[in-house]
Amino acid sequence: IIMSDEWELKICCMGAGYVGGPTMAVIAKMCPKIRVCVVDLSQKQIDGWNNADCLPIYEPGLLDVVKESRGRNLFFSTDIDTELERADIVFISVNTPTKTQGIGAGRAANIKNCELCARKIAEVSTSDKIIVEKSTVPVRTAEAIRRVLDCNDKGLNFQVLSNPEFLAEGTAIGDLEKPDRVLIGGQQSLEGLEAARTLVSVYAHWVPKENILTTNLWSSELSKLVANAFLAQRVSSINSISALCESTGADVSEISRAVGMDARIGKKFLQASVGFGGSCFQKDILNLVYLCETYGLNECAEYWNQVVAMNDYQKKRFSRKMVGKMFNTVTGKKIAILGFAFKKDTGDVRETPSMFVVRDLLVEGANLHIYDPQVTREDMWTEMNYTCGINAENTKGLEESITTSPDAMSACEGAHAIALLTEWDEFKTLDYEAIYKSMAKPAFLFDGRNIADYDALRKIGFEVHAIGKPDPNAFNDL
Repeated sequence: IIMSDEWELKICCMGAGYVGGPTMAVIAKMCPKIRVCVVDLSQKQIDGWNNADCLPIYEPGLLDVVKESRGRNLFFSTDIDTELERADIVFISVNTPTKTQGIGAGRAANIKNCELCARKIAEVSTSDKIIVEKSTVPVRTAEAIRRVLDCNDKGLNFQVLSNPEFLAEGTAIGDLEKPDRVLIGGQQSLEGLEAARTLVSVYAHWVPKENILTTNLWSSELSKLVANAFLAQRVSSINSISALCESTGADVSEISRAVGMDARIGKKFLQASVGFGGSCFQKDILNLVYLCETYGLNECAEYWNQVVAMNDYQKKRFSRKMVGKMFNTVTGKKIAILGFAFKKDTGDVRETPSMFVVRDLLVEGANLHIYDPQVTREDMWTEMNYTCGINAENTKGLEESITTSPDAMSACEGAHAIALLTEWDEFKTLDYEAIYKSMAKPAFLFDGRNIADYDALRKIGFEVHAIGKPDPNAFNDL
């Protein structure tokens, strides 16, 4: 494309992942006079975004949004230097994983990629630019980015803004097109406020002004961590109650409904489950824990760390219940795992609870048949190796112990048990009568998402166990 001054602004986004790709696609759709280019080091990733019919990530509605703008004002490229040089605004949307070694290992976020982006921007830029943190980062990361940028020897001026994402995978397009809020943090100087106004003008193409919040840099950076910590806290809170429900005969769904009708509490994020997963919740809470520790706020750190500890307990509790109910052994038994993604409507497997249940059952010697409509065997192996350290080299018989099935029926055929671990809609309407007939008896069903019709399943003949649901065989007064 031949560049001209017809563009209102030129935006470059560094990072073509789950955040950068969808965010830029929606900006391009809503702002046809703004040129948007997403850049990445990975040729494979960029080729995927330029693919006519299949993108590198699955997100409902994303392909249609990309098709609407791609080639018009939305582009994907590996020519990072050229795109950075021509941009007015540069978004940094790269991975900030939890450190695996060194100071803060297991808790602190590794911002190496953000720093590398800042160095590349300083190296190739020939004009002033606005730099926008889109990645989830520790408080005061913007200061590190600014210091790197200020070391340029060309006399250039860079303004650094924080613009955290508040997307939920599976609903990201709706979240972007009708956001609850857009948060923009900047330095409270004349230049910083002007930079913030420029970014506000981009979102104002479709977001009501009252939904665009401006604040200082540090409040914006911390708000993202706190938002995810509060959401995860609710999940762990109701999951802790689910264990109590199973012991007392109470029903966690009825508890959630009763509590959620209190307007001060609200109904959202009160669904008990096998646990939370995904790339954000655990990483951001551990980041918050490390920040508290760094500033000597040990009681605060312990408080938030308990949210993660409860989540780990819930996953382990589910695995133990499976083994315990199946006569204390699953060795050599076929178990159907329905769902491997961390939630429905995504193919993301990062920190998925299903993986930890699979790990526990592998240790017990089970033969696992896994079906998920959006997860590839390659993605499954990659995450299990990265997060759990499980691979074919260090785990004897791994390939033989795990089968990836083409559909739910083949996964369940001949199985001793079914574990529902992702709340895909298709799992609610399976032909459970036919599945039951094909299974070994007694046939167990363990519901980690509370999506099944337990009365109907028990009439068929299943022995059903669910999160926070009383076992009718253990209570005679339900």
